[in-house]
Amino acid sequence: MSPDLWVVVGPTASGKTELALRLCEALGGEIVSADSVQVYTRFEIGTGKPSAEERARARHHLIDVVEPDRTLDAAQWAALADAAIADIRGRGRQPIVCGGTFLWVRALLWGLAGAPPADPALRAAHQARAQAEGRAALHAELARHDPISAAKLNPNDFVRVSRALEVFELSGMPLSQWHAQHAFRELRHPHQLIGIRHEPSTLDARIATRAQRMLDAGWVAEVERLIAEGFGEARAMGSVGYRQVHDAVKQGSTAGLAESITRATRVFARRQRTWLRDQPVRWLDADTAFRGDLSVATESE
Repeated sequence: MSPDLWVVVGPTASGKTELALRLCEALGGEIVSADSVQVYTRFEIGTGKPSAEERARARHHLIDVVEPDRTLDAAQWAALADAAIADIRGRGRQPIVCGGTFLWVRALLWGLAGAPPADPALRAAHQARAQAEGRAALHAELARHDPISAAKLNPNDFVRVSRALEVFELSGMPLSQWHAQHAFRELRHPHQLIGIRHEPSTLDARIATRAQRMLDAGWVAEVERLIAEGFGEARAMGSVGYRQVHDAVKQGSTAGLAESITRATRVFARRQRTWLRDQPVRWLDADTAFRGDLSVATESE
């Protein structure tokens, strides 16, 4: 068994789940999900959660672990992931981390900067301002104090924008500076990153196909139900795809929705590729990842 923690990374729609499943079958593994939306119950279609068939191929961990009206941050997830990894190894199995939430992956592998803890009063104030002035106003405020963090965050990503602004307001030091000082130098888990490389045009086509498939599966009806149940402002509803469906439902028109989701997801995928550009990923071609022999790819170097 490899001593490494295998970590399947890559942009949305690149085929991470299938690669992780094949690794599980080759190495006797179980999957630890590193997806910040799959952790929430009730959010199903747009999260790309593994199907019953996929769950039968390998045991999955850290899916459906919190209710939508709760939050789970990177530190909390990393603690849960540590426990899951220890459990998997304790049963003689190989943990395979899989997901596109790279802040969480980084927290697991390298730890987090010691920035100030959350302040509920500040977060409530940010929420009130976002509702009164729009999320873009909060992002513009962050850009004045921490342009490096602001450049990395989508203005609609309220949770992360609020957290970055919160850190500055509590400490007087930008979150980007906290990260620079931490520099992720303390390795917590020996690991190997592995992913599937696609040409940009191929990935764009996969993203469009994925968006349409989810809409055909009833994504709009799911979001309507979630809004009716009081989860319209849940953290997961602000994720890429869910935000576009939510807005379409609230506006009463789904015209052009597939294109809107595809466009937003492509932007998100570009940000994911940018993060991965400087990471030591063992890239596989699609034929090897989906159909070929993984033995060479999984040999320790």
